[in-house]
Amino acid sequence: MRLVFPSDAVSKSPIDFDVTADFLELCAFFSSDESTLTSVLANEATIGAEEDYSDLDAELRCGEEELVSGTVNQMETRRDSLQGTYPFELDSQGEIVECVMTDRSLGQVAYVLSLILSNLRSVSPILGGSRLHPTDSEVRALRKYFEYCATAALAAEIQGDAWSFGSPRPDGSSFLTKLADIFVSLGDGRVERQVGAPRYSKDDGVDVFAARQHRDRLPGFLFAVAQVSTGRHPEMKSLKGGMSRFFGRWFAQPPTTDVIPYMIVPFAKDRDGFTDDVRKYGNVLHRLRVPRRVEEAADLVRAGVTVEAYDRLREVSQWVLAYRKRAVNGR
Repeated sequence: MRLVFPSDAVSKSPIDFDVTADFLELCAFFSSDESTLTSVLANEATIGAEEDYSDLDAELRCGEEELVSGTVNQMETRRDSLQGTYPFELDSQGEIVECVMTDRSLGQVAYVLSLILSNLRSVSPILGGSRLHPTDSEVRALRKYFEYCATAALAAEIQGDAWSFGSPRPDGSSFLTKLADIFVSLGDGRVERQVGAPRYSKDDGVDVFAARQHRDRLPGFLFAVAQVSTGRHPEMKSLKGGMSRFFGRWFAQPPTTDVIPYMIVPFAKDRDGFTDDVRKYGNVLHRLRVPRRVEEAADLVRAGVTVEAYDRLREVSQWVLAYRKRAVNGR
């Protein structure tokens, strides 16, 4: 098996079915015939029990049937949430998982990118102990690709313009130049570095700005900012309650319009803790929300709405397809 079976997720109680679902999805994604059996979970767990009977031998703290059925249920939840942007299919018996990703669906591509980022070695063992783990330079590129997906997702979320502000910016602009350009477009607020603000800043914690303005171009419109976090500890980056410092540093006249803070992550968020995530981070776009929003952004682009870096999403598609072929070809 090229991928590392997540024994820790199976041996604890309750089982982390998000992790086991990720394992099956990655197995199907990397398979030469684009499919895998759900029974691979029970087979791998049995092998793990033989190798480490101290934790896994006690029926994995549940039966093998429950392990498989719980994982299948989790995948069905993902499918129901994402509909056509979920790049996997289950047969009617829940026995076969098939990867049906197509590069024509940027939503499906965004899902696979999120799946890979969720299983880097800093987060998960599945890719971490495998030769399929992306290189360090690829990881840096993938994190930037996800910011482009996040920009498209936030644009679709509020049905308005969106700018990719995280450093390095797609247009190569400096911090204050880009900030001033955005707020000239918004017509609300005047950018000017204030006394005591850092002499240099990459993005000061803001990765995406988005706004849905009215035709009168006056304040009081939908206005969102997002922090994009692909690491293990997004709580260190929440913008909720933190924008007053940002505006105090970089504006002679802060915008009148209230801002809606977002956190955008590639992870499949647990429903039980999600309400508290919103309390901590503001609105949250995650793996079961981002792909649909990325797909919806296409209509905005066709309508002439500004969605910065949207054209770069084809690079994401090309990388994902090449990455899969790397495994299929045994390279």
